[in-house]
Formats: sequence, structure tokens, C-alpha cells
Amino acid sequence: MTLPNLKFGDLTARIPIIQGGMGVGISLSGLASAVANEGGVGVIATPMIGMRDPSRAKDPVGADHRGLIEEIRKARAKMTDGLLGVNIMCALTNYSDMVKTSIREGVDLIISGAGLPVDLPGYLREVTDEMKKDMRTKLIPIVSSGRAANILCRKWLKRFDYLPDGFVVEGPKAGGHLGFKAEDLEKPEFQLEQIVADVLNAVQPFREKHHKDIPVIAAGGVYTGGDIARFLEMGAAGVQMGTRFVATRECDADEAFKQAYVNAKKEDVTIIKSPVGLPGRALKNTFLDAVSSGLKHPKKCIHKCLHSCAEEKSPYCIAQALVNAYKGKLNYGFAFAGANAYLVDKIVTVKELMTDLRVEAERRYQEVGQKIVETRDEMGKKIQETKEEAERRLRDALNK
Repeated sequence: MTLPNLKFGDLTARIPIIQGGMGVGISLSGLASAVANEGGVGVIATPMIGMRDPSRAKDPVGADHRGLIEEIRKARAKMTDGLLGVNIMCALTNYSDMVKTSIREGVDLIISGAGLPVDLPGYLREVTDEMKKDMRTKLIPIVSSGRAANILCRKWLKRFDYLPDGFVVEGPKAGGHLGFKAEDLEKPEFQLEQIVADVLNAVQPFREKHHKDIPVIAAGGVYTGGDIARFLEMGAAGVQMGTRFVATRECDADEAFKQAYVNAKKEDVTIIKSPVGLPGRALKNTFLDAVSSGLKHPKKCIHKCLHSCAEEKSPYCIAQALVNAYKGKLNYGFAFAGANAYLVDKIVTVKELMTDLRVEAERRYQEVGQKIVETRDEMGKKIQETKEEAERRLRDALNK
């Protein structure tokens, strides 16, 4: 039994796996194109995407603008299959430009979280009439509750007459900044299984009334092929996975960053308080030890990348720390990671990873399908036996 395709309107990925967008620099054109070529959805992350531009210190907006165009075009040049997405955080100071640039470059999906992307469909109205003929970009918000999904559906309909083309539902086991309070991360009602069910229920009335499919994608802690099959069985259309793709040859991060995942133990995966005021999940190291010991002190921010960063109170610049980590300088930064990062034990190719995930998921899918067939056969047999018993009793009653 093969896995279903993942469809967003008229766009289709053969494999229902979205590679999570991981900034800063972890998922760029190299990783995104490799995932797409295996039939999935490859995703470029935009935070600090122009960090290698020599002009970035003087012109951060222009550097990121040029960097995004370059990465999208490099990914397209390498792609022979799959879909290409761009992950754009609402909290970015250059959010508007990143969205407009992605639409102009014709990306397949814009995946947007770190806040509710209430205004996202409005950017589609700004494209030229000539561009509208060939425009194919789908809009996929990231949410962590059925309530958030309901709010976005209602607001987008009212303001733009547009429904989301899908939802990524991110649970508390994700890496990076988390959309939950620290005290809620372990509560049963906030676990991924529960919030996926909540979002599925929230979007169903909109699907039925407006005759539009709204695929729901499970994200945050999805690690094995068995996990993939389990969420598909729940009604999700696919999954988003980030942590597994870090430890691949094609991941755009430095080898030292990838090796940090391979070397990590369960106790190394920790929750930190980010300078932007949110909890985040990361791998412990000497840099974070120094932060928790109060050995880091506020410095002037040169990046100005996030609206929510209180730079005057921050013990360190998170953008620079993540740039350092991307470059493998983990003494001066740290690696964000999902809750299951400690399970990573080797670096593989994207092809190997996607094949293993697909085979494992299809095996689980087959097992479930076989159980359904066996259950159906058993029920049919019992129904037949009940019918025959009823007919026998009726004959006996008539013969008396």
C-alpha cells in the first residue's frame, strides 16, 4: 500500500512529507532541492538568508532580498521533481519583502508562522495582471490550535475572500521557537495528536461550505515512518519534519552543526528562554551554559531581524548566535533541535532518509490496511452468521 500524494489545489507532491524550514541557514537551496527531487516539499527558510552577502551590515534588507532570490533560483535549477516552499516568519522585520519576493519568484508554497499571518493573502493582490495568469503560490499558515485555524479562516474569508490552502499544525515537540508557554509543553491537551484533531475539526465546516480541500499537516516531533503513517491514519494529509533532515549530506549547515545532533544525548535536548521572549528547544552546549550562568551581556544589535527582540535587555544576539552555529562555531552559538534530536545516530543522504521513511510508513500503512480488511472480513462473517441464524429461526417458527 503506497503513501498518498500531498495535494495543495492543483499542486501535487508525490510523497506527503514537507521538510521543515530551518533558519538560520540550515535549510537553503541545497537541502530544499534534494528533498523536492525525492518527491517531497523542500523548504527554504528566510531568516538571515542574506547573511553571506558582504553588504549585509550596511544593507540588511537588500542583502536578504538578494539572498532569497538567489536561493530560490538555485533550488529551481537543481529540481526535477517535487514542490518548493519558502518559510517566512511573521515576526521578521522584512516579512513583507520576503513574501512579495517569494510570490514574484513563483514559489509553490509560502509557509508562515511565528505569529498569525492575518494579512498574508493581501500580498497576492499586489502582483501584476500579467503575473496573475501564471501565479501558483499557495498560502499555508502554521498554527498550534484549532482556535487559531478557525480565526484565520474567518478573517481571510472576510477580508480577502480566500481560504488557507492548507495548515501546518506544529506541536510542542518541535525545535526552535515554540508557540506554547513553557508550562504547557507537557500537558496532554497541547500534544500534537490532540491539536491535529482540533484543527481537523475546525477546518471541516469551511471545507464543506466552500467546497475547498484544506490539507492539514502534522509537525513537531514527527520522526519515524510509523509516525507518518499514524498521523495519516488520523486524517492528516501529510507531515512536516525538520530534525531528521539536519543530519543529511545535503543540509546547508556546517558539518559541526550536523555532528552536534549525532553526538547529542537525551539530556542534551533542553528548553531555553530565547531573547525574543519565547521558549525554544535547543541542544545544550558551553554557549548556553554561559548564558544561564549570566556570563553573557547585552550588545548592540546589528541585524534588526525580529520585531519582538528586546535588544537592550537581551543577553546575546540570537541572530548572530545562530549564524555562528550555522558556520559550525558552536562555542559562540547553539543549535535549535526537535525533541527527538538525540535519536539521530548518523549522517545520511536525503535520498536514503526519504526512502527509509517511505518504506517504513508504507509498511505500517499496509499493516493497518490489512487489519482493516481482516476486521471487515470478520464483521462480514459475523453478519452472515447472524443472518443465517435469523433465517433458521424464522423457518423453525413457520414449521411449528
